[in-house]
Amino acid sequence: MTPVSLSLDELRELMSRERGDTLCLSIYLPTHRRHPENQQDPIRYRNLLRNLEESLLKTHDKGQADLLLEPFRALVEDREFWNHTWEGLAVLGSAGYFRTIPLHRPVPELAIVADSFHIKPLLRILQSADRFQVLRLSRQQVQLFEGNRDHLDEVELDGAVPRTLTEALGEELTEPHLTVTSHGGTALGSAMRHGHGSRADEVGKDMERFFRAVDRPILNLYSRPSGLPLILAALPEHHTPFREVSHNPYLITKGIEIDPAALSVDQLRERAWHVMQHEYRARLRKLSESFEEALSKQLASNDLAEVATAAAHARVETLLVEADRQIPGRLNRDTGAIRMEKLQEPEVDDLLDDLAELVLTRGGKVVVVPATDMPAPTGLAATFRF
Repeated sequence: MTPVSLSLDELRELMSRERGDTLCLSIYLPTHRRHPENQQDPIRYRNLLRNLEESLLKTHDKGQADLLLEPFRALVEDREFWNHTWEGLAVLGSAGYFRTIPLHRPVPELAIVADSFHIKPLLRILQSADRFQVLRLSRQQVQLFEGNRDHLDEVELDGAVPRTLTEALGEELTEPHLTVTSHGGTALGSAMRHGHGSRADEVGKDMERFFRAVDRPILNLYSRPSGLPLILAALPEHHTPFREVSHNPYLITKGIEIDPAALSVDQLRERAWHVMQHEYRARLRKLSESFEEALSKQLASNDLAEVATAAAHARVETLLVEADRQIPGRLNRDTGAIRMEKLQEPEVDDLLDDLAELVLTRGGKVVVVPATDMPAPTGLAATFRF
């Protein structure tokens, strides 16, 4: 089984599923990549599934419960699945829908039955500012990786992305055209070769067409849906020509200039994070500066109640939330009214997570930021559309 990452577009689709009419089941648990630690993962999943069933039977009959739980139960016996997990796992299901989502970071154990999927752990992971993608590019192999400073995993590419130069160009692959002409010549009857176009020119044209063929689907299928920075890992002589033909605005200026085949995935991750650190710090500085400027014009706020009201009315353009801060309470999604509660109370969750979800569903942007880089002491900072 090859794990498939969740994109921002898919997350928005999960959040937009109609509330109230669809019963949604969510399970989260930390998992392990290697034996023997991963042997405990299906056991812990089975325990969470039991909790899910108990919760479901409080309000629904057994027939309906069994129908919803059928794909969840089938997963318990899928040994191939449990042998290829990452650091965390989300399992989401409703009538006619079931999905497993491997996660790059551990998540707390959780089993929830509600009128919408519990997506806060996904939101926290997807919206972290340190995530990136790496395009490992050579004539012989095209690969895409996604991850962060801790982990890097290969993305299963769509068939629209060529894997090699030959696959991209096929019969259109240019070869140097040479003719042989005799020129009366010498006692040895020597012949002179006349090339119609140099080999270097022809190879350059092939590489340019190859780069274009790779750039388009990577942009449309991966960069745009994820919104993640893209780092190019390729031979030094391939960086400039690729950038000259690329239309990908997510491709960052600095790349990894080395034969990508010479690096293991771990070495690739280390080099990618070395490149990404500069972009990461620059992005956080820009977000803070934009907030401070907007705040001086009364187009921003770090007040929880004010931001909640603005979010409910789709006025939040960008929301920064502190990564490890929790503000327990209840949020009215229609009015933005908030009520502070204790986290242990039923149906009480983190208001920062609720606000982040609300902003995303209203078309805004959310970035989860470390406490040391937050431009406000309240745990959130929002810039408004108007």
